[in-house]
Amino acid sequence: MLFVLPNLITLSSIFCGFNAILVVAQDNPTVDDFYRAAILLLCAMLFDLLDGRVARMTRTQSAFGVEIDSLADIISFGVAPSLLVYKWVLYRHPVAGILTAFLFTACGAMRLARFNVLARADTGTQSKPGKYIMGLPIPPASGILISLLVANHAVGGALGAEEYTLALFGVTILLSLLMVSSVKFRSFKDLSFNFGTVLLVLFAIASSAVVWKVTRPPFVLLWLISFYVFIGLIEAVRSLAGRIRRERPESVGDDPAGSR
Repeated sequence: MLFVLPNLITLSSIFCGFNAILVVAQDNPTVDDFYRAAILLLCAMLFDLLDGRVARMTRTQSAFGVEIDSLADIISFGVAPSLLVYKWVLYRHPVAGILTAFLFTACGAMRLARFNVLARADTGTQSKPGKYIMGLPIPPASGILISLLVANHAVGGALGAEEYTLALFGVTILLSLLMVSSVKFRSFKDLSFNFGTVLLVLFAIASSAVVWKVTRPPFVLLWLISFYVFIGLIEAVRSLAGRIRRERPESVGDDPAGSR
């Protein structure tokens, strides 16, 4: 029975994703329909967090569990969010909307495939992720789209207005490209208690309180997931700048004109 439990939790995630697709698959879904679908996908994210932890607690990790977890992710965090954002705003430009929605699903599938390949040890077993993960993980990528839908419900559907269509196209494309990029994002698997960690947590709490007061509570989720993405982008820029600084003296030293 213990071996079945983690897989049942994973199947629950698939069930939530499947139901979210059904909710918005009807003609002319309402703001409330999108909200219900988004809540279902948030439940799918909760199940996604639980299945691996339950498997480790019960010592029932298996290759089958790893594979079905990836399949659950592509359904609940790839196909479902793509369909939701298409039915929400991208449909206004049919061809570009379909291509953009498919781009998110395709990049999510490639992101999961790359993660599985990189995470496998030479023995073929799944190894634990390190301090960083290459490419934006698909749950936070879809989490931004999902939290946008939740925030949209809080403001009476204002975020789905025509004026925000191109911005949402840009957000969807950016998230898609980040998933298959070489930008490294923190996994928080080996988070240590130090000054930097405390400062980061305090800033997240304080900024969330400001967002809560200035806007609406549902915007806090959007801010927190976006903050995670910003951390990865800032660290990528810092790493690139440091690499340029390290390489610059060598290039100057090799230049005959520079040696005179």
